[in-house]
Amino acid sequence: MLGEIAGKTVLDMGCGSGVYADYFLSKGAASVTCLDFSAEMIALVEKKFGGKVNAYVQDLSEGLPKEKDATYDVIVCPLVLHYVEDLTKVFADVARVLKPGGYMVFSTHHPFADFECSTTGNYFDRELVQEEWNTVGTPVQVTFYRRSLTEICSAITDAGLLISQISEGTVNEKIKEESAEIYERLSKQPNFIFIKCQK
Repeated sequence: MLGEIAGKTVLDMGCGSGVYADYFLSKGAASVTCLDFSAEMIALVEKKFGGKVNAYVQDLSEGLPKEKDATYDVIVCPLVLHYVEDLTKVFADVARVLKPGGYMVFSTHHPFADFECSTTGNYFDRELVQEEWNTVGTPVQVTFYRRSLTEICSAITDAGLLISQISEGTVNEKIKEESAEIYERLSKQPNFIFIKCQK
């Protein structure tokens, strides 16, 4: 979904340890700005890339107050938006800081997958979900928002952006080698949804 990156100005929203930043730099991006809620992640990115990127701490629930209008060609936001309660401010600022013709690609929890966590039984409710994840060997308490596809799409289009592509992903064959059971489940029940929206 990302397309050609060479010569583009890129904003990495929820940059984590800099996996996408590394990709953008390797593809010849003109500039890369990295944002994350975690000061530890920003410190890691600064240590890793130095002056090659602009990096700072930002709570995306507040939008992008430090960014100027019409600055970016490409915005990426991997697996972050389900931690933000109200997407309205985020997408309003995404639309503001994108250049005309620019686009955002993001991934988030698939609404179908998260509905199993519902306590109200109403798919259209936005719900705060608290779970214990054991993906790194030590159980971690995780809090996120479950929401409908309608809510996600409305936040995008209400900001004046056009949804140009939606994917539910495909499972890499290599997963079979790690766990046939997980491969089988993810082949039939997608966990994430990927959306491209354009200005």
